[in-house]
Amino acid sequence: MSAFVCRSCGGSEQHSILSLGSTPLANSLVRDPAVEAAAEPRYPLELVFCPVCLLVQITETVPPEVLFRDYLYFSSFSDTMLAHARELTARMKAALKLGERSLAVEIASNDGYLLQYYKQAGVPVMGIEPARNIAKVAEERGIPTVPEFFGLQLATELAADRKRADVLHANNVLAHVADLNGFVAGIHAILADEGVAALEFPYLGDMIDHCEFDTIYHEHLCYYSLGAIKHLFERHHLKLIAVERLPIHGGSLLLQVARDGSARAADPSVQALLDEENRRGMGSVDFYRGFARRVLALKDSLRALLTRLKGEGKRLAAYGAAAKGSTLLNTFGIGRETLDFVADRSTYKQGRYMPGVHIPIVPPEQILATMPDYTLLLTWNFADEILRQQQAYRDRGGKFIVPVPEVTVR
Repeated sequence: MSAFVCRSCGGSEQHSILSLGSTPLANSLVRDPAVEAAAEPRYPLELVFCPVCLLVQITETVPPEVLFRDYLYFSSFSDTMLAHARELTARMKAALKLGERSLAVEIASNDGYLLQYYKQAGVPVMGIEPARNIAKVAEERGIPTVPEFFGLQLATELAADRKRADVLHANNVLAHVADLNGFVAGIHAILADEGVAALEFPYLGDMIDHCEFDTIYHEHLCYYSLGAIKHLFERHHLKLIAVERLPIHGGSLLLQVARDGSARAADPSVQALLDEENRRGMGSVDFYRGFARRVLALKDSLRALLTRLKGEGKRLAAYGAAAKGSTLLNTFGIGRETLDFVADRSTYKQGRYMPGVHIPIVPPEQILATMPDYTLLLTWNFADEILRQQQAYRDRGGKFIVPVPEVTVR
């Protein structure tokens, strides 16, 4: 794959892990399939491994202006995300002794779902959110927000304006970044001398272990092990000081970093996870072999179940118009011939259609109103939350199909 250059180290030797073919952009929900279907772009979705810096990434880079300027994911629609943000901000405020003279910054701050808790606690905040429609919502909620893409230039301008972060959050954004080196250099520039950056991102080890192939889509350019992160961040004079494994999103890392010159020292968690990755062989392409076969087996298992249920005359729907759902439906070839609709809580998504397969998106109330026999849970990473919300449907005999890490019925 000589034409592709690693986004982190610039290496040209890449080993193929998995190909998902050509798929539409996972969050480009369709307003009118009759009008838009012919013009709906598709892009290759190929996962590769860099043996030089250990980064796993896809080979196609869709311009961020296409992906993120008008975005339809609002974090505040998830109770799980709000609870997680509330707990994390309270913990960081206490640990870093943040107060009215501090500054809490979030990159890709979405609708202010996280920064609102710092503001409520009396800590000044600033969001950075390139999706202008979402940044506007955050501003209306009282969260000062810079509607731009984050990188070294913006970080340098903010730092020159005395807007340096005592705590910097970057939740589920590092995977989206094409200019990794500019982004991480920007973190160094905007951090206060003793500031701490807290970054969350899906963990590559969990993605492989649990066959979470639907985490792969064009917005997610990179998939991180701690070893790959170490290569990247140390190149930009940032040290890893703590890491924690989280169950959210099917398995994530919460990583804390600081400037090289700060007094903050690394705790044992960092070396412990690096050692574990070395023992597991995550620095070799051999670790990733077999992933494609497991994805194919999962496809066969799910399609066989859905085909059998349809053959028995069962009515089927889905829950969760998320990006991972688009990957699953398009790569597994599941469309309107199988599913009547996709339910989703987001009022911004309702009335539109899933990319590629053009299944209509409806409010969750449609599940109880129409009582499909089975509902495919596309947002399996929020299974506990959604199953609680849909208890009335389940009490009346409705069942959920959870597709990952293996097909189960609940």
